[in-house]
Amino acid sequence: MQNSYCRLNLAFKKMKCFNSIKEVFVSVDAVKHKKVIVDFRWNTLWKEIKKTKYLQLMLIPAIIWYIIFCYGPMYGVTIAFKDFNMRIGILNSPFVGFKHFERFITHPYFWKLMRNTVLLSCYSLIFSFPIPIVFALLLNEVRNIKFKKFVQTVSYLPHFISTVAIVGMIVMMLSPSSGFINKLLTSWFEIEPIYFMSEQCWFRPIYIISGIWQSTGWNAIIYLAALSSIDQELYEAISIDGGGRFRKIWHITLPGIKPTIVILFILGLGSMLSVGSEKIILMYSPITYEVADVVSTFVYRVGLFDAQYSYSTAVGLMNSIVNVILLTIANRMARKFADFSLW
Repeated sequence: MQNSYCRLNLAFKKMKCFNSIKEVFVSVDAVKHKKVIVDFRWNTLWKEIKKTKYLQLMLIPAIIWYIIFCYGPMYGVTIAFKDFNMRIGILNSPFVGFKHFERFITHPYFWKLMRNTVLLSCYSLIFSFPIPIVFALLLNEVRNIKFKKFVQTVSYLPHFISTVAIVGMIVMMLSPSSGFINKLLTSWFEIEPIYFMSEQCWFRPIYIISGIWQSTGWNAIIYLAALSSIDQELYEAISIDGGGRFRKIWHITLPGIKPTIVILFILGLGSMLSVGSEKIILMYSPITYEVADVVSTFVYRVGLFDAQYSYSTAVGLMNSIVNVILLTIANRMARKFADFSLW
């Protein structure tokens, strides 16, 4: 009885040893298999690079440009946490932590700047975002090719006019003495000339309307490109079922460009606090500071006029962080409700 028990115990130990050896071999095979897959992928990638070597060479100047002008200057962001002194340089400047961030949050203009920035961004998003979509849908329905190209060309032109020229045109058109808008109001409606550029209530409408005029045609390009990728057989099928133009737009066109709309909306929300300072600086005056002063113009004044480089960098960095947070939230919401996202 004891001998049989010893034999069973020995057999059991041998079985355990065999299983452990088998597991070792299986793990080794798995490692080898993974290594083979990785080597295959690297070889495939290297072959693709060799096939497109001239295209890869064309990318080198762009990569160098990004490294020098985009990633290299990011080191300067560290002055947001220091009292930067040009004489001793960035490395030797004393570290002050979040002093400049706290200073901006407790600044008396903080809430005014945030209010103006958010309002201008929201108005631009509400009014400027859907208009290129509507314009692209209307242009897509035009059957006369020559007229369609003419409208496209005319709508693109304002994008190529510089911001300085745009603001100059706005000032000329809205001039109380020689502007044709005031002349029309005076001659047709017998209204006294309005000082549009000097009244706070007119600054935001002028900014939004001029932005729509300048960017609608250019922003519609991407929607027109998305419309061209929709299968025309879908339109033929709904025509056979008796569907009109509105049904085609609602059931085929809009679902077809939905991913494009969602992605551009996410990008618009992500840059919500990045209101461009160039146009506002050219348009505003001390009279309209109350409604026109935004974060970007505040950074411009503090950084260049007052030479408070650390403070202005901290404000700009804080603005960028908020934009990244908004972009992430918008991306998650889009992925949850629309099944489309950037990542």
